[in-house]
Amino acid sequence: MGAREWPALLLLVSLLLLPLGLPVLGAPQRLICDSRVLERYILEAREAENATMGCAEGCSFSENITVPDTKVNFYAWKRMEVAQQAVEVWQGLVLLSEAILQGQALLANSSQPSEVLQLHVDKAVSGLRSLTSLLRALGAQKEAIPLPDAASSSAAPLRTFTVDTLCKLFRIYSNFLRGKLTLYTGEACRRGDR
Repeated sequence: MGAREWPALLLLVSLLLLPLGLPVLGAPQRLICDSRVLERYILEAREAENATMGCAEGCSFSENITVPDTKVNFYAWKRMEVAQQAVEVWQGLVLLSEAILQGQALLANSSQPSEVLQLHVDKAVSGLRSLTSLLRALGAQKEAIPLPDAASSSAAPLRTFTVDTLCKLFRIYSNFLRGKLTLYTGEACRRGDR
């Protein structure tokens, strides 16, 4: 095995061990700053979205699921402090994780859940757990916790809406990863102080 293959092998082993919660020795502290890592999760989200686009049977939920609004006002985003961005991304990630878990439960309770749909939902659950761990290592969770003396009046409440199908849920998941999460990690990694 050549020297050029070691970084790719280390990345692969790190990604495999990360969802298990195992410490990854020798792994870069800021694994999320490697664009290939986030691209992998984005690709999985797009595959899930594409797999559910034409789905009619078994893709509607019996109840609405609350998800974060993924729209980004780029002018306002660029003017935000990184800590404010972290709050918005962390809250969005938490809500999105809850939404995917709720979707997973609703899918499991449906009359005949498709194995393909179940696989995509399970991948999304695993991916969000890994992304949460990666963001925690980047320091997003610490920044997202407001200080007691710092009134959160400057932070706007998280904008949300509801979805009623698996396709819409995966579209939000994909948009969130491609939008706010990518913008935040790019800025946090560029600053290099996380």
